[in-house]
Amino acid sequence: MKMTKYSHSCVRFEKAGAVLVLDPGNFSEVEEALEGADAILVTHEHADHIDQERVLPILSEREDLRLYAPAPLAASLREAVEEEVRGRILDVQPDSAFEIAGIGIRSFGGQHALIHPLIPMVRNLAYLIEGGIYHPGDSFIVPNGLKATTLLLPIHAPWSKVGEVIDFLISCGAETAYPIHDALLNGNGRKIVEKHLERFGGMYGTRYVSLASGDVVDV
Repeated sequence: MKMTKYSHSCVRFEKAGAVLVLDPGNFSEVEEALEGADAILVTHEHADHIDQERVLPILSEREDLRLYAPAPLAASLREAVEEEVRGRILDVQPDSAFEIAGIGIRSFGGQHALIHPLIPMVRNLAYLIEGGIYHPGDSFIVPNGLKATTLLLPIHAPWSKVGEVIDFLISCGAETAYPIHDALLNGNGRKIVEKHLERFGGMYGTRYVSLASGDVVDV
């Protein structure tokens, strides 16, 4: 399966002609990522993971496009679109398994990582794609009962510190890790973070590979 990384947490998967896009947010190249897509899968409601002002018009225009999201977010999105579009916005429940356009999905977790006690918590779902590729959204939830072969690693966020990122990388034990959630890092800061991830990942058997927006890998 081919994976294209876009800015921040947006990734595009292509398998046997099917296209699934995760988290097309406001730091991302939304229109490019969604070109020819069959479905959108969203981890949570924050704008850096779904840019509603750009995504919903595309969803309305494309009758073949569907959007999957945690139930509270899906309900809110249905209220924001025309009645004929609402049936293409579908709920995802925690701890569920399903298929989107022939691509297998499992959901984990349910809660966004804590930013600050005064900031309300929102629903966040992590997704395992095709039994091996793990996108945690804004969380450090380790998938239970299995080991992902590929980890999409949030390398910088208002809700994390570098030590927590390293611990999550080690805990998941994937063969390979690629960066997501990286738009808030400048070049020098990114080099510092990624040096730690390469070092500690290597110590515990995970190869960390840096990707830029537009890079394509086979996963």
